[in-house]
Amino acid sequence: MSEDDDYGLSSEKVEKTIDPPPVDYLPKKPKSYNPKIGLIGAGGISEFHLKNYKACGFEVAAIANRTRSKGEEKRDQFYPEALVFEDYRELLAVEDIEVVDVTPHPADRLPILRESLNAGKHVLSQKPFVHDLSEGERLVDLAKEKNLKIAVNQNGRWAPHFSYLRNAIASGLIGRVTSVDFSLQWDQTWIKGIPGFENIRHMVLFDFAVHWFDITDCLMTGQKPTKVFASAIGYSEQEYRPPALGAVIVEYPEAQVRMAFNAHTKLGEEDVTTVIGTKGTLRSRGPGLNEQPEVEVCLEEGSVKVPLTGSWFESGFQGTMGELLCAIEENREPSNSARNNLQSLELCFAALQSAETGQSVKPGEAQNPPTD
Repeated sequence: MSEDDDYGLSSEKVEKTIDPPPVDYLPKKPKSYNPKIGLIGAGGISEFHLKNYKACGFEVAAIANRTRSKGEEKRDQFYPEALVFEDYRELLAVEDIEVVDVTPHPADRLPILRESLNAGKHVLSQKPFVHDLSEGERLVDLAKEKNLKIAVNQNGRWAPHFSYLRNAIASGLIGRVTSVDFSLQWDQTWIKGIPGFENIRHMVLFDFAVHWFDITDCLMTGQKPTKVFASAIGYSEQEYRPPALGAVIVEYPEAQVRMAFNAHTKLGEEDVTTVIGTKGTLRSRGPGLNEQPEVEVCLEEGSVKVPLTGSWFESGFQGTMGELLCAIEENREPSNSARNNLQSLELCFAALQSAETGQSVKPGEAQNPPTD
């Protein structure tokens, strides 16, 4: 090859800096609707729910938890006037509570979701919504029959970087999406010795990556996935039982989504998302999912790095409840509706089956996650 041969090298481009595109990505609140909310389950994650509801001015009027002292602790910390119950059925019997936030794990949560709808309450369900797609369909049908809203706490949709990406794509900023790459290396060794996490067969691809399957469905709106291939690998030096390494490819007729996970990264953590469309590229990068300070926008006319406001553990929890309340006020389906979330679970369950069998799986074919 001669010295003048520039094979394989792109021609140099002088990037022009452009103004940030107008993308409305911050969480919304209802204009005037502010109902009384009941929280069912006062475990560790409930602190983020309550802290952010209080920041938004939402009214939590009651807390139910099997261990009363935990409910009282959260009440005293965030909503001193709230009622506390040991039995969630007592909370459901409070007539002026219109919305319930149900946080227990899926097996315990399913009957609570059903009883909440039968009690006439709008519902925000913790994720993953269900362990059986048919059960999810029945809950969706029940909510429709009762003329109630049921949404899922897929709070990652309102993480600032993900919210910016999905709203930018929805506005047509980068045209049709042709590829999405998620690359995450983070330290999740804190789950060691915690049965609720160590006993999850595919902790990375299920409990964690359900957020990424959900955001994939959001970013790829309008494109129907055809098959999913996934792999999950563990290694001898791991400090916990479930496989720490995961990889997923979701195929579409004219696009591809790729995910790479390492949940045992003790040094040099990083989280990068790259979305390429027919008219531009969007990229977010940071040391972790809660630290994504900006989104890079690359268009034909130039590029810009847009600083972001908020964080996942603030905006995410404000956004999920805020969207449900806005949907009730406006009498429409919430964007994070249970019906919408079933599409995300189809991707997730397909990936889990693929990781088990080594074969690609069509979304919708796997109705449940694998069990031990």
